[in-house]
Amino acid sequence: MSKSTTAKANDLILGVFSRLPPSPELDHAVRFLSTWSGSDRLFQLVENSAKLLVPLLEMRARMEYRNGLRKIPSSTTAARWKKLGTVISDARTMLRLWGLLPIFQWLISLERTPPPTRRLLTIERIQGLSMLAYYPLEHLYYFGSQGILPISKERIGKYSLWSCRAWALYVFLQFLHLKEDWRLLKMRERAITKDATTEKRASSPEQQNLRLEIQRRKNAILNELVVNLGNLPLTVHWSLKGGLFKNEFWVHFFGLIAAVASFRGSWIATAGPVRG
Repeated sequence: MSKSTTAKANDLILGVFSRLPPSPELDHAVRFLSTWSGSDRLFQLVENSAKLLVPLLEMRARMEYRNGLRKIPSSTTAARWKKLGTVISDARTMLRLWGLLPIFQWLISLERTPPPTRRLLTIERIQGLSMLAYYPLEHLYYFGSQGILPISKERIGKYSLWSCRAWALYVFLQFLHLKEDWRLLKMRERAITKDATTEKRASSPEQQNLRLEIQRRKNAILNELVVNLGNLPLTVHWSLKGGLFKNEFWVHFFGLIAAVASFRGSWIATAGPVRG
């Protein structure tokens, strides 16, 4: 076999990916999943989807059993989805072990580059401090519940409650943060509108870009509001000894709302530049 024939066979078999064009979507996915937050958003989405499916599959199994379509009133598929959700939940908790590091980084940066208003500075300072309490308490709860640390069940329960209460404080403050963000954005929008005194100026590329940026920022704030509305009932539920919901379905329902909005916001934030 000649060298040219060997090279052609090599290219045909081993060079199969030369037939595939570069993919901006693949680049975006790699960019998104290469970050800790991006991977967590995907895991959060899969976890809550899996846990929400479990009661639905179990309900279907019971209905089929009553109608004589199933031998047992339980679903093996539901059990598999439940295991998947549990494994992902544990993985996400483990990945948060170094969650304090970006919080320290954020608080240090906050003092050197403060937000535009004193109100936002105060909100973010308290939010940062709440996260400094949240992460260690969650870690103590998790390792205690797994039997890794010798902690009593009573103390484990307290760590769980107070870690969620610290998270709840962050979520409540985030509503105030979003309200202030919206107020500042509307002020900026009015200033841009006022500055566009002529039709020519209003339709200039600079003005159009500013308006697009304003709209993108509005969408981001509204998306973050949905995330917060999904997280709020969860933080309240886990902050109370008796919980807020008697049916875990609602926990996973609100968790899925927060997960979808979080994934959407992070996906948009990691998008590449729009090509004209």
